[in-house]
Amino acid sequence: MYEERASRLAGAVVWSHGGSGDAARPVLPDGCMDLLWNEGRLLVAGPDTRAYVPEGAAGRWAGVRFFPGTAPAYLGVPAHELRDRRVELTDLWPAAEVRRLTGRIDAAADPVTALEVVALERAAGAGPPDPRLREVVAALRAGRSVAAAADGLGLGARQLHRRSLAAFGYGPKTLARVLRLQRALALARDGVPFAETAARSGFADQAHLARDVRELAGMPLSELLAGAP
Repeated sequence: MYEERASRLAGAVVWSHGGSGDAARPVLPDGCMDLLWNEGRLLVAGPDTRAYVPEGAAGRWAGVRFFPGTAPAYLGVPAHELRDRRVELTDLWPAAEVRRLTGRIDAAADPVTALEVVALERAAGAGPPDPRLREVVAALRAGRSVAAAADGLGLGARQLHRRSLAAFGYGPKTLARVLRLQRALALARDGVPFAETAARSGFADQAHLARDVRELAGMPLSELLAGAP
């Protein structure tokens, strides 16, 4: 069973599941990166540009889903290096440190909270991410254009693109597309008709919405909603 809650780390979400039926459900692009624990393993899920279907994901899982753009500052790696990848944390941090942290989480009465504490400690030691990244996310979530978002921050198009690659794993246009998909899914899950969902989310029409959902989620919107938790 999948469960999630707000984290004590600003903007982050802490989640867990038992790895049965949830393991087969596709993970959709959302602009985020996750720190993952899976019974003796620590991994990092990079930013996705398409649906990711977990394979061999049995057992208990816990995750900290970082607010978009913040994980690279905490994990110490540019987001574009992990785009569409799941990597062992030992590929990013010293192996001895990862073994120590893994053992600590494995031995904890509540591995979910223990993983969250690891994320909090890492964030405290790394310092805060660039606050302008949150402004980028807020502008694009609100449906503003990439050009308007750049102008609002006083950045040129190339500057914003370079910062976006490092923070989000892809350019601002891709981030805007991913966040638009998330807006549409939220509306559709609330029962808003697809044509109205398309209009309110910023798509040209319902056909445009359908194409984007197929490309990013790998299935039609009706099928995606039928399998939603």
